[in-house]
Amino acid sequence: MTTFEPATKQMNPIANASLLSDYFEFGKQECISPFLQLSSRSLSTKLHLKASLLGAIFLILAFALSFSSNTLPFSNLLLVSVYFLTGSFALIEALEDLMNGDVNIDILMTLAAFSSAFLGSGMEGGLLLVLFSLSGSMEDAVSAKAKGAINSLHKLSPTKASVIESNGMLIEKSIQDIAIGTPILVKSGEVIPLDGVIIEGDAALNLAHLTGENLPVFKTIGDEVPAGGTNTEGAITIRVNRTSAHSTLARIIDLITHAQEARPKLQRFFDRLSEAYAKTIISLAVIFTFTLPYLLSIPILGHEGSLYRALAFLIAASPCALIIAIPIAYLSAISACASRGILLKGGITLDAIARCEAIAFDKTGTITTGELSLIAIEALWPNLRTVDEQIELTEVLSIASALENNAIHPIARAIVSYAKKQKIAPCLLVDFKATVGQGLKGVALLSRGKHEGKHEVIIGRPAYIAATLADEQSQALLQRAAEVKKDGEIIAALKLGNSLYLFRFTDTMRKGIANTIQTIVKRGWQVLMLTGDHEESARRVAGDLGLTEYICNMTPEEKLAKVALLSEQKGLVMIGDGINDAPALARATVGICMGKIGSTTATEAADVVLLRDNIELLDWLIGKAKDTQKIVRQNLTLATLAILIASLPALGGIVPLWLAVILHEGGTVLVGLNALRLLRKT
Repeated sequence: MTTFEPATKQMNPIANASLLSDYFEFGKQECISPFLQLSSRSLSTKLHLKASLLGAIFLILAFALSFSSNTLPFSNLLLVSVYFLTGSFALIEALEDLMNGDVNIDILMTLAAFSSAFLGSGMEGGLLLVLFSLSGSMEDAVSAKAKGAINSLHKLSPTKASVIESNGMLIEKSIQDIAIGTPILVKSGEVIPLDGVIIEGDAALNLAHLTGENLPVFKTIGDEVPAGGTNTEGAITIRVNRTSAHSTLARIIDLITHAQEARPKLQRFFDRLSEAYAKTIISLAVIFTFTLPYLLSIPILGHEGSLYRALAFLIAASPCALIIAIPIAYLSAISACASRGILLKGGITLDAIARCEAIAFDKTGTITTGELSLIAIEALWPNLRTVDEQIELTEVLSIASALENNAIHPIARAIVSYAKKQKIAPCLLVDFKATVGQGLKGVALLSRGKHEGKHEVIIGRPAYIAATLADEQSQALLQRAAEVKKDGEIIAALKLGNSLYLFRFTDTMRKGIANTIQTIVKRGWQVLMLTGDHEESARRVAGDLGLTEYICNMTPEEKLAKVALLSEQKGLVMIGDGINDAPALARATVGICMGKIGSTTATEAADVVLLRDNIELLDWLIGKAKDTQKIVRQNLTLATLAILIASLPALGGIVPLWLAVILHEGGTVLVGLNALRLLRKT
């Protein structure tokens, strides 16, 4: 009897595949096609690179077996496999380019490789194909990274939302089907699916995808909330005011798309140059085939014929040294960078860095670590002083850590962490209550100390605490809070009976950042800070680093506009970590992202990723980029000479085909060895 599996079970092998709409819309890799089984998707991952490496192994074996007549058939079989593995990709792409009317260096390389087999030099053709295929597979990997930024942004926002019907029932709908004015429920811990206005409830939102700041922002009825924000506390009902196609996330996606499209001018220039070069060489080969018999009185066919010489010229003039050896220079530099925890997404990034004259830093998560540190506790009432008495410090921290153990925001982590370092245990706490986005309260049970007994305690925003105080105390708290805020510090207040305490926090400066910035300044570069943080915090950080130029309170659009302007004027390196930095990172001449703490979107939009957040290597990276440019110029000269020395004598019949190939490949090896000097870490 034949049985049939339910549809859901049949889909299990490809449960992780992308939806059809996403797969086609965003041009994702074939290895995640929903039409492939799980085992097939695993096999097809980086298929081009796997085929290239296997072809290289077969070519080495074929060459080793070609010296013996007994193993020659096996050598030929392996060589055919090389042409199949590496030549298939090249041949298919060449045919597609020809059908589109595009004649480029890819076609020239493919024609040269297969022509060599026609002339009896299969090994040389196989080598060309292997090297050409390896280069192409690496280009595919970089292109896949470029598409990842937009894909990761779509993962940020949920695809469905809980719609509140007129009868109060909750129905889950796709965000694409939700119209403006629809009420939706966003529970605590959920990501806001669509832009809207709160019509019921309060919430503390993490808006790091817009501001880069991890501190939660309190929102209440009437406030607008953006898609992509995380509701850390409280449940809210929002009325949708923008559809999914026009949401905040959609706008950032559009910014990244336009920024990426605006960057590849240099690449388009090389594409046009390669097309002209390929057409010229192919045209010359055809012309030489039919004109040399009349000019030199030689036959068309045979080893002394014009066809032989023209094909030898075609092979010798193929820009193998230019296409393969030049990327080796970049790959050597990229390898040296990778060994020090710096990921470069393509060799052209090194050229771009060498051209830049300005560098812009994001603040939180880049210049600073993004984690708060408790730097002081002040007793505000009855008099202003630093809490330094061990008994009082122990009591205050014990109460604060007991309250903040129930929260997860950065201030809570800083207090709990500091209390643990001081080896102060939290006190007993009863009747705990939390007011979303405002503060925490409870009853502390102290068994000893200055405040022994049972006390109602509150910790939270100064404004929240001030509302529970008498006028004189309230005024003192708000006045002192304003003074501290001017210094760029973050504050929280604690009320313990009639006593009032102020906790002062600062964002931790990244180790070595000041020295790094000063080293770059000595290069003559313009250095500035771009941040979405407020004026006081930005001014304090800039002052600590000796930065004279900074811009604060920036939206993603404003940051993108400033980055675009500087990129056009003098070339700009932009360093950031948050999703809000992604458009600027994509639009900058070179975008650099912090790898450990950076968001997925920022990491994929950037050209460089500091995998270990090792920002102290920026000056080393700039030096490596300039060294790479020198090696590239040397290689261009050597590669051009190799082509001229191999092609012109081959055309005149002075150099036979085998020697022309050796000279040509010898030039490739020479510039390759020169490029390997960049592998040095120093």
